[in-house]
Amino acid sequence: MNVELYAHLHIHYPIFAPEKKLNLDRKIKVAAVSYLNTKPLLYGIERSEIINDIELVVDYPSLLAKRLQEGSIDLALLPVAAIPSIKGTQIVSDYGIGADGNVVSVALFSQVPMEEIAAVYLDYQSRTSVRLAQLLLENHWKKQVAYKPASENYIDYINGGNAGVIIGDRALKQLHNFEYVYDLSAAWKDYTGLDFIFAAWVANKELPADFIAKFNAANAIGLQHLDTIIAENPFPYYDLHTYYTENIRYYLDEDKKKGLAKFLEMIG
Repeated sequence: MNVELYAHLHIHYPIFAPEKKLNLDRKIKVAAVSYLNTKPLLYGIERSEIINDIELVVDYPSLLAKRLQEGSIDLALLPVAAIPSIKGTQIVSDYGIGADGNVVSVALFSQVPMEEIAAVYLDYQSRTSVRLAQLLLENHWKKQVAYKPASENYIDYINGGNAGVIIGDRALKQLHNFEYVYDLSAAWKDYTGLDFIFAAWVANKELPADFIAKFNAANAIGLQHLDTIIAENPFPYYDLHTYYTENIRYYLDEDKKKGLAKFLEMIG
């Protein structure tokens, strides 16, 4: 996989050439996750005229990839590890879920230090976080561990030599419940010197240019109303102003795209 190709991605730049165009006689089916980190992006989408052009649904990150692959949706805030597995994908917005250091809500949680970890439960909700954890364990931390599939209540079994990848709102709630929290975005930065993109708006077909422009603009609206979003989503476990302004990076600049290129190359 060509790093230089991905390193210069811009809005509308196809990762793989789209194979088909959208039937304009129906609404565009858009899917996202319902985590707190998506609230600023969805705020503008739900409150701008673009909402009249779409059907908006929410699901687990890992299920968005399946739905985009099978064609039951047209556009998704897709975990980036799924991009190579879907034909005709293109990133269609300058906005997504990125980080340039501590992201806080994607981490490896453990009650023992790294050298004592023997097994890792893999969060079933996100393929990208799982692949990132595996890459870092093998290449950055130089760990040989057993990987265990995570059940719904797998957090209860993170003890002793068993660690676990936890993402999203659940990760924020667990920050003070474990002795060791290894932030995966911060570890990626230490390992590669690069930023990271966890999810981007990805389409599986060619979308109308005017729709893409309006959709991109709608994503930006929520970033101008963070105080309102925070007030509407009380969360006692972590300061959302810090989360939205210091941890999550919503604008996918060139540094983020270079990190994406490196990640896709490594999992390719």
